[in-house]
Amino acid sequence: MEGSRIPKFYKMSVPERVRTVRDRGLLSPEDYQSLQSGRHTLSVQLADKMIENVIGVMGLPVGLGLNFLINGRDYVVPLVVEEPSIVAALSSAAKLAREAGGFQVTSMKPQLIGQVQIVDVANPARARAALLQRKSEILNLANSLHPNMIARGGGARDLEVLIHPHSGPGGDMVVVHLIVDTCDAMGANLVNTMCEGVASLVENIAKGRVFLRILSNLADRSLVKATVRIPVSLLTGKGFDGEQVRDGIILANNFARIDPYRAATHNKGIMNGIDAVALATGNDWRALEAGAHAYAARGSHYTALTNWYKADNGDLVGELELPIKVGTVGGPLQSNPTVAVNLRLSGVSSARELAEVMGAVGLAQTFSALRALVTEGIQQGHMTLHARSVAMAAGTPPELFDTVVERLIVSGEIKVWKAEEILGSVREQSTAPRPMTPETENLDAPELGAGHGKIILLGEHAVVYGRRAIAAPVPLAIQARIEDMREGIELIIPRWNIEQRLDLAAKRPQSFARSLASVLSQLDLRDRGMRIEVFPNVPRAMGLGGSAALAVAVIRALDEHFRLGLKDSQINNLAFECEKVAHGTPSGLDNTLATYGQFMLFRAGNNPLREPITVREPIPIVIGLTGVEALTAKTVARVRAAWEKNPRLYERIFDEIDGLVGQGLDSLAVGDYETLGELMNICQGLLNAMQVSSWELEELIQVARSNGALGAKLTGGGGGGSVIALCPDNSREVARAIREAGYQALEVTIGGS
Repeated sequence: MEGSRIPKFYKMSVPERVRTVRDRGLLSPEDYQSLQSGRHTLSVQLADKMIENVIGVMGLPVGLGLNFLINGRDYVVPLVVEEPSIVAALSSAAKLAREAGGFQVTSMKPQLIGQVQIVDVANPARARAALLQRKSEILNLANSLHPNMIARGGGARDLEVLIHPHSGPGGDMVVVHLIVDTCDAMGANLVNTMCEGVASLVENIAKGRVFLRILSNLADRSLVKATVRIPVSLLTGKGFDGEQVRDGIILANNFARIDPYRAATHNKGIMNGIDAVALATGNDWRALEAGAHAYAARGSHYTALTNWYKADNGDLVGELELPIKVGTVGGPLQSNPTVAVNLRLSGVSSARELAEVMGAVGLAQTFSALRALVTEGIQQGHMTLHARSVAMAAGTPPELFDTVVERLIVSGEIKVWKAEEILGSVREQSTAPRPMTPETENLDAPELGAGHGKIILLGEHAVVYGRRAIAAPVPLAIQARIEDMREGIELIIPRWNIEQRLDLAAKRPQSFARSLASVLSQLDLRDRGMRIEVFPNVPRAMGLGGSAALAVAVIRALDEHFRLGLKDSQINNLAFECEKVAHGTPSGLDNTLATYGQFMLFRAGNNPLREPITVREPIPIVIGLTGVEALTAKTVARVRAAWEKNPRLYERIFDEIDGLVGQGLDSLAVGDYETLGELMNICQGLLNAMQVSSWELEELIQVARSNGALGAKLTGGGGGGSVIALCPDNSREVARAIREAGYQALEVTIGGS
């Protein structure tokens, strides 16, 4: 099993990622609950015990480096880092390396050096000889101070004595090095205690005066060496030949080996990865930094810690050697719950194994940085992530976030003022029910077609069987545009990482290709070449009408581009045919809301109804997203099977839901939201009884109700997807509670003009 390979992990919501890691067996049930509830974070009370003058706790993101294959074993690597692109770059580099066999890492048995400085020594050479002669006595005294370390197989192992000529006060210095195996502990306090404990004995033997006694962070007795070998065929891509990339990486690395100014930045890139693992696992990143840079400066000049070269067969070979002394037991593990979770998640069983993982991470990080520098350039690789940070600073809400980021990148002005300007434009467009035109400097840019997402206040599933439903559009739209091509049809959805050529004549085409083939045939456009580009603001498979909104957006884009003059009724009918392909037996509600964008009472069947609903003022709703993609076709089919097995029971349930819809209309008319909330709660009970709910939905519903929502229920097909919570007075508090529970929350209003 490829435990560290989790395809499309970056596309998942945070709750979905946590569930996926749990399902892979990388999290215990206790750790899973801790991550879901937020109990893993450091509390102010614990922080107050760790350092002085505490006034709060600062958070940093915890991400996972994926795809790592180290010494033949899979690793998921926890990373704590705020700098964009590091996690993605590491995972990408590890994926490429695993195709070539992964990283090979060796390490020395982890040992620290404790230094005892002796000054005012009358005869340094005689002092050195005396100290070495009584080495066993000094080591035994040091070990007597930590008998538990001896029991674990560690302790003071050796002793060295150095003489440093010195013409200043104190004269020549005699320095004793205690070489200590600290096992799985970081060992700083242990080594310092040993140095303090042997100071008097050392002073008597050397006939001098002991001054400093402290560990050294140049842990060159804990060296780690990581190597990777990559065939040039794996380096080919993005318009670059593999040999060009190989030679560029070697040349860039040689620059860092020669020039200390370049080496400083080069080595910083290595430590970007290593420090992130150190923070995640509660280790002293400052000590690691000091040791790494001191090791880089051990020769005639400061130089790169890596060596990249061409193998005899043309492969690119990378090597990294540096001191890494870390621990997996001790204070931070016990005091910071996040550290404990991260260490268990990493799967390492010893400090030495953790150091080897860090070595592989450092080599992966520098490979990723060098490859970016010699291909598309490091700045371009950062652009998207920088745009995301700017969009966040501009206060972009989650439902509009990706759209603002995309337009920010296109604008070329990655500035907060520009993000605010684009956000205002997107908000204005998102409320318009008709096709929208993007803000762009190109006045000839093609217009976009748009389709609305939706929520259902009351009436899911019963609406498929001819009962009424109350549904409303939400200010989330899917937009699409068409560009001419010579031949063929391309579908591009950047946000979903979809870029494919559609084969409408395939024997078993995908559902979208089947839907599109039907639409194009009816519009007499099947033989036209085109590129369809889609910009989705409706999350897919979340019960918010995404498939219908996509269909309407594409049909409207076709109408705009080819000047077809379609009426809304024609667009609606075409979108309904697409819904049949996607869901089997749809009610027609989703495509109607996507087309008309009206708050309405809807009924399908022989006695159709599409009646607009007017309310006194917009109603605040919080949408909670489980992150679990749900197929409406599956839940609709499940309900149909149950209905066919017991039609009398299910017809009665559908009638009860229809009755709730009628009462809901009365409540909306007079603004009685407390009653409307109760009706939503009762409707959820019936939907749960029909087995279309899920534990994630029920958890979200409970969170919403516990934090003041008047009513909460699933929306759409169920089986995952989303919930809606009626929050006329406290939508912000409910949304915050949902996010703190580890889910995504969107604040919207329905019924506004």
